[in-house]
Amino acid sequence: MNKTKPSERCYRSYQGVQEFRAIDDGEGKKRVDGHPAVFDKPADIGGMFEEIIERGAFDGCDLTDVLLFVNHRQGKIPLARSRRNNGNSTMTLDVDDIGLHMMAALDVENNAEARAVYGSIERGDMDGMSFCFRVEEEEWEKLDTDYPTRHITKIAKVYEVSAVNQPAYPDTDIAARSDKEALDNARKAVETARSKEVETSIEAWKLKNEIISK
Repeated sequence: MNKTKPSERCYRSYQGVQEFRAIDDGEGKKRVDGHPAVFDKPADIGGMFEEIIERGAFDGCDLTDVLLFVNHRQGKIPLARSRRNNGNSTMTLDVDDIGLHMMAALDVENNAEARAVYGSIERGDMDGMSFCFRVEEEEWEKLDTDYPTRHITKIAKVYEVSAVNQPAYPDTDIAARSDKEALDNARKAVETARSKEVETSIEAWKLKNEIISK
């Protein structure tokens, strides 16, 4: 496998993969619960490559001060925030056997958008989740084909998670503030990985010839 260390921010969505729930504790507190990311789920990234988030990818990941939005509208007031990601935060993030799990308390009394989002999730009208993150380590295979596979092995930081109306593509796939932005980033990721593989092959060829010449 070809190993690289990318730096771009990525946006990914999950729809109907795991239950996205609205929870009423009976005491007036409204919460939403779901998985912004799941392990071992192949994602078709714009028809350019397949992507899989490997187990262990969130080990050591920075989950502090993550914001909760709707459809990545970062200019809006966040619905919740992890801050120090402890019991005092309005949102907590942890990693379980499924993937990245989130639980957020929504202020449905004072925030009309929070109230609308909670109702939409409760009805099942909004069943998609998405997250924005930065990859620290990845491995590529089948780069010599038209449809390589990217294994994300380490995620450095999660910036925000979103409840989404509809991912850009069905099931698990790219979701970004702009489809064009997401596709451009995906295309760049493939091109960079292929370039590095060529460089590695050239260096290996040079080393081999140096050894033979000696």
